[in-house]
Amino acid sequence: MSVTVDRAGLKVAAELADFVEGAVLPGLGIATDGYWQGVAAIFAKFAPENAALLAKREALQAQIDARYKAGEPVDEAFLREINYLVPEPAPFTIGTQNVDAEIATMAGPQLVVPILNARFVLNAANARWGSLYDAFYGTDALPGAAKPGGYDVERGAQVIVAAKAFLDQAVPLASGSWVDFAGGEPVLADPSQLVGREGESLLFRHNGLHIEVVVDRASAIGKTDPAGIADVILESALTTICDLEDSIAAVDAEDKVAAYTNWLGLMKGDLEETFEKGGKQLTRKLNPDRIYGDLTLPGRSLLFVRNVGHLMTTPAVHLADGSEAPEGILDAIMTSTIALYDLRGLGKLKNSRTGSVYIVKPKMHGPEECGFTNRLFDAVEDLLGLARYTVKVGVMDEERRTSANLAACIEAVKDRIVFINTGFLDRTGDEMHTAMHGGAMIPKAEMKTSAWIKAYEDRNVRIGLAHGLSGKAQIGKGMWAAPDRMADMMEQKIGHPMSGANTAWVPSPTAATLHAMHYHKVDVFARQKEIAGEAIPALNGLLTVPFAGGRNWTAEEVARELDNNAQGILGYVVRWIDQGIGCSKVPDIHDIGLMEDRATLRISSQHIANWLLHGVATKADVDAAFDRMAAKVDAQNAGDPLYRPMAGHPDSIALQAARALVFEGVSQPSGYTEPLLHAYRARAKAG
Repeated sequence: MSVTVDRAGLKVAAELADFVEGAVLPGLGIATDGYWQGVAAIFAKFAPENAALLAKREALQAQIDARYKAGEPVDEAFLREINYLVPEPAPFTIGTQNVDAEIATMAGPQLVVPILNARFVLNAANARWGSLYDAFYGTDALPGAAKPGGYDVERGAQVIVAAKAFLDQAVPLASGSWVDFAGGEPVLADPSQLVGREGESLLFRHNGLHIEVVVDRASAIGKTDPAGIADVILESALTTICDLEDSIAAVDAEDKVAAYTNWLGLMKGDLEETFEKGGKQLTRKLNPDRIYGDLTLPGRSLLFVRNVGHLMTTPAVHLADGSEAPEGILDAIMTSTIALYDLRGLGKLKNSRTGSVYIVKPKMHGPEECGFTNRLFDAVEDLLGLARYTVKVGVMDEERRTSANLAACIEAVKDRIVFINTGFLDRTGDEMHTAMHGGAMIPKAEMKTSAWIKAYEDRNVRIGLAHGLSGKAQIGKGMWAAPDRMADMMEQKIGHPMSGANTAWVPSPTAATLHAMHYHKVDVFARQKEIAGEAIPALNGLLTVPFAGGRNWTAEEVARELDNNAQGILGYVVRWIDQGIGCSKVPDIHDIGLMEDRATLRISSQHIANWLLHGVATKADVDAAFDRMAAKVDAQNAGDPLYRPMAGHPDSIALQAARALVFEGVSQPSGYTEPLLHAYRARAKAG
């Protein structure tokens, strides 16, 4: 346990107190004693409420479990009887104000980045603009690949043709093609699309997004182009979520301070990271704004910060009764306090131009928990002297009770909501845990075509539109997890803007640039108007549980499913536990790199736990899968000098953690992986 100091009756880890009092408050002119008294008052009021909400989750789950065990239907009538489902609210429209354009009136990609990795955070923040030439050249978005050993002229020519074909669609000339454009002033089909210049370079706007055609006749590429075009730069990641939650491993005060320190660097605009690449020392900083004559555009992605949910507590602060403080309450206070640097214009650069703080709140169960967050943010605003609703909230629609009561959840935060977002992995994990005792589930791969998931995705958009999110807030969709499969992404992810979602998650800056092309192909706000009048899908689809219904599997089918789940669990957990890496590109069972975070574990561990519970698989089957997959994961990580093998090492803390996630999966609150991961990571850090 860290050394603690007393602050207004709280026991605060010394490193957190030092950070707050040495790095945060002095620059804001906030008195230390009064600040901690206010913090203590927030904990005194909201920690008991937080605990009561978690107890209600468990009580509802116990009633559902008992109903399944008794062989009785867990239908809409029963869920209303126990107040799992609440009455639909009367018609309303959200009242959120002072929302930046990137969220309210623009449509484009969104990045999620682990806040503990400063280099990744800077890359993401700077991914507001991306080279289409680079994105095409280095990925499979175009057929083939560049030949190794310097610039491949043939690949370059292919890239230029593809980029100019994009220009023909997004910024068409009055006649002819950009391929034949020889320079000078382009005559556009719509002259209003030309909105700025920087030297000879031209800035265009289409569907609210900007495109820069870089003219540099002296560059290696430009001097071979008839018009001197050296690149096409797309406005790409409009927004980025700096993540304190599922993509990081933060289990103690040291970790929390490291995360808050990076958020402080972003809000002050002075975050830097020096690293070695290609034998050279490089320093990365936040990009300045971009200037085109009289027009200045943001040079960086608009930043959200994702706090943790209501479940976990943190040893960084102990309450007066000696218990650990709820981590989500600490996050709300700390991230908002740090954001004062941006709100007061004390930083080198600006994040929100409308004076707002954007906090994503995950893993809330139903409208009561959303209302709790609303009142918590009220209290934080009062602590910091902020106008009401300065602190905005993004609601992750990733728990079943939130999906089923989405309109009421939105109403609970209707004056500060800035996004709703679907998440397949966590939502599926909660689907399985909620109905854990009802029967065996279908294989994991079949979940994406099940009845409930379609209803979930469709309801999310239509409920959002029905309550006025269009033009005021984001309606978001989930992650494309395979960063090396850009051709597949380009084919499939256009479905997100087509669904009426004005943002969707991508795994890298390059993916953001490529996905931005979809928002040029689809006018999302026009699409939202087209579907705004469509009926909201009924609840019965959402409440259709993906039970296998007496299906019999062969031993080979069972082994294949167990191997797939076990490999995914081990590949992620070993990095989380042994190295504190909460998000990285992890090879799957077919050696395809997938961007994984903690949600991956929830679905995989809950699936094996469900099959164990219902006798589809035995403990011996699962043990054998873990043995096979430990050897595979060891081989996949053979080139990592920091890697600790698991196969044949029963003392491996990572292996023990992975097994606990499965064998204790039924009893974990809502099937979450955090309690076990934190406990085993703390053991690993303790040596």
